[in-house]
Amino acid sequence: MDDFISKVKDLTEELVQKQTPGSAERLIDRLFGEAARLDGELAGEVPQPQAEEHAIKLWNWAVTKHVGSAITEEQRAKVRHVACRLAYAYETKDLSEGAIRRQILMAIKTGRTWLDSRKPTLADTFFSLAVKSLEVLYSRLTARGDAKSDLNIPKTDVEKDLFRVLSYQAESAVAQGSNQEAVSCMQRCRDMLHRLPKESGYLSLMCYNFGVDTYKLKKFEESSFWLSQSYDIGKMDRKYSPGPAVQAKVLRLLATVYFEWDCQLYQEKALNAVTLANKENVHPAGLYLQVRILLKSGAPDEHLKVAVTELIDADVPLEVCLNTAKLLMAEDREALGFDFLKRVCKHHEASPEVGSALVLHIELLLQRGKELLGKQKIEDVITGHYTGRQLSPPTLDHFQLLLWDRASKNFESRNYSEALQWYNYSLSFYSAGQMDSNLAKLQRNRASCFLHLQQLDKAKEALKEAERCEPDSIFTQFSVYKIAVLESNTDKAIEAVNAMGKQAENPVRNEDGLLVAENAASNLLCLAAQMALEKEQQDVAMKALECLCEHPRDSGQNFTALRCLVRLVLSKMGTTSEGKRDTNLDRLQSYLKMALQKVSQANPGSNLSSEKTREAANWFRKIAWNAALQCENYPDRMRDFFVLSYRLSQFCPADKAILIGQKTCLLMAAAACLELGRTPESSEQAEKLTQALEHIDICWEVWKTLKASGDFSKDPTDTLLLLYEFEARAKLSDPNVETVLESVLQLPQIEAKTLEIIASLAMEPPAHFPSLCKKALRIALSLHKKSPSLDVSRCSQCLHSLIQLSLPTGLLEVEPRLLEEVWGYYEEALFIIGVAQGEFPEVEILWLLTRAWNTGILLYSLGQFPEAEKWCGLGMSFLRHLGSLQESYQTQMSGLYAEVLDRLDRVKRNVIDDE
Repeated sequence: MDDFISKVKDLTEELVQKQTPGSAERLIDRLFGEAARLDGELAGEVPQPQAEEHAIKLWNWAVTKHVGSAITEEQRAKVRHVACRLAYAYETKDLSEGAIRRQILMAIKTGRTWLDSRKPTLADTFFSLAVKSLEVLYSRLTARGDAKSDLNIPKTDVEKDLFRVLSYQAESAVAQGSNQEAVSCMQRCRDMLHRLPKESGYLSLMCYNFGVDTYKLKKFEESSFWLSQSYDIGKMDRKYSPGPAVQAKVLRLLATVYFEWDCQLYQEKALNAVTLANKENVHPAGLYLQVRILLKSGAPDEHLKVAVTELIDADVPLEVCLNTAKLLMAEDREALGFDFLKRVCKHHEASPEVGSALVLHIELLLQRGKELLGKQKIEDVITGHYTGRQLSPPTLDHFQLLLWDRASKNFESRNYSEALQWYNYSLSFYSAGQMDSNLAKLQRNRASCFLHLQQLDKAKEALKEAERCEPDSIFTQFSVYKIAVLESNTDKAIEAVNAMGKQAENPVRNEDGLLVAENAASNLLCLAAQMALEKEQQDVAMKALECLCEHPRDSGQNFTALRCLVRLVLSKMGTTSEGKRDTNLDRLQSYLKMALQKVSQANPGSNLSSEKTREAANWFRKIAWNAALQCENYPDRMRDFFVLSYRLSQFCPADKAILIGQKTCLLMAAAACLELGRTPESSEQAEKLTQALEHIDICWEVWKTLKASGDFSKDPTDTLLLLYEFEARAKLSDPNVETVLESVLQLPQIEAKTLEIIASLAMEPPAHFPSLCKKALRIALSLHKKSPSLDVSRCSQCLHSLIQLSLPTGLLEVEPRLLEEVWGYYEEALFIIGVAQGEFPEVEILWLLTRAWNTGILLYSLGQFPEAEKWCGLGMSFLRHLGSLQESYQTQMSGLYAEVLDRLDRVKRNVIDDE
């Protein structure tokens, strides 16, 4: 007990005096938890003074916090809950009347607060406590028995409180779906009305609210009961009645309940209720409801005519009359509906809003297929527009929409002359010189009609007006474009397409529901291209497609446009002259670059799937590949197309076929760069060779990946890459060129031809690597000699090149080492000539003879007589291997050789004499 009092005291003090904004909720929840003990172990055990003190403190705190909504309604209910529990925590038999009244007040307000917090079950507990306390207080007042007149006031107060509690209990029961309990509470309240007549208005409104709540839940039977009770209670005492307007409102809802519940079964009750409502207080809603009920119950036109006449006589708002007319037409009371509309128009002819009735009349006539009558009415409205009976702006807007809708439907049905007539009706409401975007749209639509009717001049005239009103509209430019295409005016059409392209950068409004706003510009450009192609105006179509590709809103549409452009330019390449080939190739290359950009920009969040992106990349890759193959005689273009094909292939699935394609593209691009780099003294030679190395480096990586996927032992890619790399590095004078040669020598199946190419590249200007050249040739010669079938011609070429590189060409180059090296090559030559059995080229033999003889003569001039005799003799040794030339050279060479030997002998003798 003491522990409970202490906790409640501490929590109350902290809440009342020291709480922070964030702690109030925590303290209230703790107090609420402690109060639960009062229902169990501590029931009736808490001393009155402490409990009463803390109850009053908490109650007053909750009252002060009500201002400004410092706490929520549920938190306030919890505080009151605790305070009320404390007030009831002690025995009540010795309580004063004041304490009991305080308990009653607390219990009623706590229950009401829980009810407002939508916790009716908690509210019921406190309402029950209030009833018990009221019974105790009433018993005491009755038992007092003196001064009877003075007791009436307190007893009346008790009855008022009991009335209030019973009404709250009824409300709680309705909230919990306990309708019978609510009826019981309400009935007790009603029985008390003879003593509390002023409460009749309150009870009537309460029953009305219950009727509304149950109506919303479609509980029509319960709703009809409560509404009937509301009306009956309301008329018990006219002095305290809610008033005729409220009573009529109750009856209208009651009629609605019967109407929606089962109009056929309860039509009499529904009609009685609404009729009674209209007698209580005439209201447009009641008169309109009466018409609805009559229609639903299938009443004859005579009865309905009386009902709608009441609407006119009651001077209800025009809008109600129009809704009634629509209702009549919807229920197939056509004659009555049109008659009613005529009467309405006549009744409201002085009203500025009568135009809405006229427009509705026209709309209903058109809906019912009475087009001729509708057109007559339209012409009357147009006449009125120019004679002071203008439609209000909202009504005119609605009327214009009606006219445009009819025009649009006729246009879609290809009834262009009829569509034009409806557009002309709309045009009648615009003044001369008026500037309006809708007018521009109207003129564009008229121009389209004229075009379909083959009235080109009138179409131009309408379009001129559209340009005046809205020159910067993409739709206006599209209309200009259509006429230009029809007239085959290419310049004008391209000018319009360019304007459309600029305007497409901004958001485009919807036009006649024809285009989706987001893609309106793209759709128009697509249509423009299609029109030009249908008229065989390819240049115009290509311009429209190019503009379409410049707008990245729809990747799929961009790819489609690019494919069309590529096909068009390819078709032009097949028919144009050689002079225009470069122009078409430039365009093709630009389209492929744009495709690459679109593919690279596509992402998972775009409107194009990854699969579609890959398909597009693969399609453009193949186009670039084929274009490269057609540029065999143009290495710069071939390189560019192969590079594009490779870059596009990077967005394709990396399967074996794609990897092979990538490898080939890079090889061909490198080859093209090398071809461009072979131009002597070119300022861009180094750049081209460097590009070749870049392609080669990437190709090595692709090749490594590809080799890991299967057996490529017969593929020459390793050899080709090394040859390309050797050429590029050699011409760049790169010292790493020797490393490349070593890599070539490490190839598993090296061919002599490869080494011969290496040798040639090593000396091809600006490359100059004679040592590497000779090394390659020596190994090539060795491979030839090891070959089962000796290729004498290629051996002779190797020897020729080795001797050519090694033989001295001047007096300063004669070195014994070089002569010894060349002598070895000659011996190789003599050996091969002997083995070749006449297959060694005679021209080569003659060349060997001549070079050996000349070398001997050179040595002779230098005074190296023994060496001179040796080399001249070497030259003479080749004579016997000559064929048809042997005889002519035999005589000549023998004489010369004899002369040389004679001179050598004389020289030798002179040398001996001098010694």
